[in-house]
Amino acid sequence: MSTGADNVVWLGSPAFPQAAKDAVADTRLRANLRKATGTIREKRLAVSGELDDWEELRTAAAAIKDATLRHLDTHLLSLEESVTAAGGTVHWAADAAEANRIVTQLVQATGETEVVKVKSMATQEIGLNEALETAGIRAYETDLAELIVQLGNDRPSHILVPAIHKGRAEIRDVFRDAMGKWGRPAPDDLTDDPRDLAEAARLHLREKFLRAKVAVSGANFAAADTGTVAVVESEGNGRMCLTLPDTLITVMGIEKVLPAFKDLEVFLQLLPRSSTGERMNPYTSMWTGVTEGDGPQNFHLILLDNGRTATLRDTVGRQALGCIRCSACLNVCPVYERTGGHAYGSVYPGPIGAVLTPQLVGVEQAASLPYASTLCGACYDACPVKIDIPTVLVHLRAQAVDAKRKGPVPTPEALVMKAAAATLVSPRRLGLAQRVAGFGGRVLARRGVLRRLPGPLHRWSDTRDTPAPPRETFRVWWHRERRSE
Repeated sequence: MSTGADNVVWLGSPAFPQAAKDAVADTRLRANLRKATGTIREKRLAVSGELDDWEELRTAAAAIKDATLRHLDTHLLSLEESVTAAGGTVHWAADAAEANRIVTQLVQATGETEVVKVKSMATQEIGLNEALETAGIRAYETDLAELIVQLGNDRPSHILVPAIHKGRAEIRDVFRDAMGKWGRPAPDDLTDDPRDLAEAARLHLREKFLRAKVAVSGANFAAADTGTVAVVESEGNGRMCLTLPDTLITVMGIEKVLPAFKDLEVFLQLLPRSSTGERMNPYTSMWTGVTEGDGPQNFHLILLDNGRTATLRDTVGRQALGCIRCSACLNVCPVYERTGGHAYGSVYPGPIGAVLTPQLVGVEQAASLPYASTLCGACYDACPVKIDIPTVLVHLRAQAVDAKRKGPVPTPEALVMKAAAATLVSPRRLGLAQRVAGFGGRVLARRGVLRRLPGPLHRWSDTRDTPAPPRETFRVWWHRERRSE
């Protein structure tokens, strides 16, 4: 199975500090995020407060996820057996390249050059759309927000609401400019009224639903004992993709498996309340293999590793694999609310992305993400499966420091630490360093604060106030006072 860091599509964005700086300067983005996340937060609090056993449900979900991860191999083999017995075919993909190759070959075997897609973060993770396009196959996103992102040649910025960074007027402009290039054009008199936008998307997608012979989906859950796969969504596009085509290909991260069908009872209460602030999902689609004369007659389940078994080996970090992609942590995060999802440079934004992405791609490839947090703990309080994100963040920060320390070229920080160690072991060197620091402080300080340290040390003084070293050290004061006695 997969262990490498090159298995996830890394978007090549600037490191989080620079990307966040640019995002914070975008006042329209901040206004869109503040309004959207605030609305979702209030709805979530209202519906979760209706349940007297909300905390018990969270505890139960956390226990199920933890137990599943401990015996993941057993449950996956059971899932494969159940799906196969129900008429489906199971494929194992170690990384993104293998998963893309399997999907491409399955589509090509049908002779089709188009597929309709249900919203899926796993397929975004592996860059499936781009891989299919290279093979001459066009993939149509059918989720409204994903459609907006695709038509605008943009990237998702939220787990639940991928186009959360766009306002209604921007969406109208995207529809007007791009719909005609992908099929039915938008009406000439299209307004930014949500009903008009939804109707334009509905008319644009209808012909694609009716002619599609192949669909690609993700999966929210899969029950190992029955082979049942479940997708929850709010628009009905998923139901169209999961019932009309002749062939259905599902790409599922291996961590989505649950031991038993009965476990869905817990998660189907937690997920809608935590994600959209609804008591239940408008559309919950479940299928078990193939049923003659009803729905797709060819079902393929691709079990995707892509760094997950490597994550599983970390006893602290692997709890991130329990994520059910509800986005509750994003909606309460003060950092995400101000920077948006693009700043994270990954298909997984927000607090969960800050802990999941570094583990999937290797912490050295995303060393800035564990620092994309204030460690306020709001994400932990909101998480329906009790993932202790702050603890994992601190754990990954330590790994990021170790990765730098073990690099071929010593970092400035490492050199400074070595110099400090050599100084602190010698009283004579320490005294000399204190005298030099005192003199330097008198030269560089203004009103008792070092405004800007020289050389690479300016990175420290640029982000925090640095008190000037005292003119007289404790050692000098001590000797002077003893002599005066």
